[in-house]
Amino acid sequence: MTHAEGLKDQGSYKPCNLVAGEYPRIERIVTIAAGANLTKGSVLGRITADGKFVLSASAATDGSEVPDAILAEPALAGTADVQAVVYFSGEFNEGALVLGTGHTPESIRTPLRAKSIFLAKNQSA
Repeated sequence: MTHAEGLKDQGSYKPCNLVAGEYPRIERIVTIAAGANLTKGSVLGRITADGKFVLSASAATDGSEVPDAILAEPALAGTADVQAVVYFSGEFNEGALVLGTGHTPESIRTPLRAKSIFLAKNQSA
């Protein structure tokens, strides 16, 4: 009898590399505005006029240019607004974040720190 006999492939496991530490995470459900399918780890900004969240881009002028939260799950908002869980606090791996146009880990570090979201340099995603 070989070691492989009786064993069955159970699939693979890819650990989440987004969370970087033990700082308390606060999660909330928010509305992601239609227009893009977003992946877990996307850095979001809040549109001032309607309170909806989108991928934060530095050149935006609707309030969403300020990083405000990190998406905790995929949000398929390509054609319609969706509800999704976001992190409003915690410590996260900057290498696992999805940044909008014009943002870098350095450009988002201070605004996120003011919101109790801290970035760490862990291994890449």
